[in-house]
Amino acid sequence: MILPENMTSRRAFLKTTAGTVAGIAVSPLLLGAEVIVDHKPSSISLGVFASYEHAVYLKNLGCGYIEESVGGFLIPKEGQPQFDQNLQALHTLKFPIRSYVILLPGDLKTVGPDANHQGVLERTELALKRAKACGSKYIVFGSGGARHIPDGFDREKAKAQHIAVTKGMAPLAEKYGVTIAVEPLNRGETNFINSLAEGVEIVEAIKSPGVKLLCDIYHMLKEDESSDEILKYGKHIVHCHIAEREKRTPPGVKGDDFRPYLSALKKIGYKGGLSIECFEYTDFDREIKTGIEVLRKQISEA
Repeated sequence: MILPENMTSRRAFLKTTAGTVAGIAVSPLLLGAEVIVDHKPSSISLGVFASYEHAVYLKNLGCGYIEESVGGFLIPKEGQPQFDQNLQALHTLKFPIRSYVILLPGDLKTVGPDANHQGVLERTELALKRAKACGSKYIVFGSGGARHIPDGFDREKAKAQHIAVTKGMAPLAEKYGVTIAVEPLNRGETNFINSLAEGVEIVEAIKSPGVKLLCDIYHMLKEDESSDEILKYGKHIVHCHIAEREKRTPPGVKGDDFRPYLSALKKIGYKGGLSIECFEYTDFDREIKTGIEVLRKQISEA
C-alpha cells in the first residue's frame, strides 16, 4: 500500500526528532538561554508533541507537558538501555510526559487476514508498563496503518476484530493505571474510525475506564466534523490534539480559527491536555512559540 503523504511525513519526523534523548544533558536546547513568555494559566493544559530533548524550551514557554511517541521514548529500537536513558532524562528534568502517540507500527495489524492480536497485546502491555514508570496518564490509540481495513475485507468482521483486541487492552490499561485514548483519524490516514461518533462506538463497546476517547481538532477539520460533536460526546473525551487543517502546521502559521472547537471544549468543562501535534516545521522554536501564544489567545477568546 502506498502511504499517504502525511503518513510518510509523520514517519520522517519521528525518525529525525522523536526519542533522541540519550544526549540530553548536552543538548543545545537545554543549554540555551531561558525563554521568558508572559502567559496566563488556563484550565486546559497546553502541550506539544516533540522529542523530549525540547523539554526545557517547552517548559519555559509555559507548556504544561510534552507528548512523545511510543516507539521513540517507551519502546525505542535500541531496547531497554535506551529506555533507561530516556527515563533518567525524565527524572532529571522533571518535565512531565502526559501522553504518547503511535501505539502500534503499521505492520502490526489489528484487523484483516494478517491481524496479530497477540503481538498487539504484548506491545501494548510493555508500553503501558513503561508509561506507568514514567508517571504518564495516556497512550493514544490512533495507529491508522495498523487498523486500515484491506480492500475487499468485510468491514463488520474488521470492526469485530478491532473491538476484540481493544477489549484485550482494557484490563491492561486498568492494571497499570494508564488510559488508552481511541483516536479518530481522517480518511487520508486510514479507512476505519474517522469521526468522534465512530470512536465512541468503540469506546462504548469496550465499557472500561481504561479506554476513552481522544478529540483531534485537526482530524475533525479535515473531515468537516462540526464542533457540536464535542458537545455530543464530551463525556468520553480525555485528551485532545490540534493543528491547522491545510498542512498540519501549528496555530498561527496559516491563521486557522479554532475558537468554535475550543469553545465546545470549554462548554463540556474539559480540563485535560491539548497538544499541538505537527510533524514538519520550518523553524520549530519560532513556530511553536507562536503556536502556544496563538492557541492561548484563542482559548481566552473562545
